[in-house]
Amino acid sequence: MRITLESDYALRIVTELARADAMLDAKTLSVNTQVTQRFTLKILHKLVQGDIVMSYKGARGGYKLKRSADEITLKNVIELIDGPIEIVRCLGSSEVCSLNTDKTMCLYHQIFDRISFEVSAKLGSITISDVINKSYKL
Repeated sequence: MRITLESDYALRIVTELARADAMLDAKTLSVNTQVTQRFTLKILHKLVQGDIVMSYKGARGGYKLKRSADEITLKNVIELIDGPIEIVRCLGSSEVCSLNTDKTMCLYHQIFDRISFEVSAKLGSITISDVINKSYKL
């Protein structure tokens, strides 16, 4: 499993908004995170739709976190952009295992399901505030 570049950028954008603790425009976010403005706007749209960021319209508009940084986890942001954390595709509910129709009978399914759960739980335990304060535990 690899976290996509879009999720990486989304984490940068959310972290920048948390550090600023103020409304920032897309251009400023783009410059500060080194993400192109076009991609920044695309990601901001998803973050607004996902209730992580608020958007303010107009000449003095911009973006601000909708919740505090200690309420937003890495998992929240990653899953909003990339979907559920599953290290193999057969973990998805609509996917069919090519070896077994009953996924619970596949030994690898059980192993990968447990690993995915642990990765998800760890990402769910680290907040944006933890990252900013370097107070997370690995």
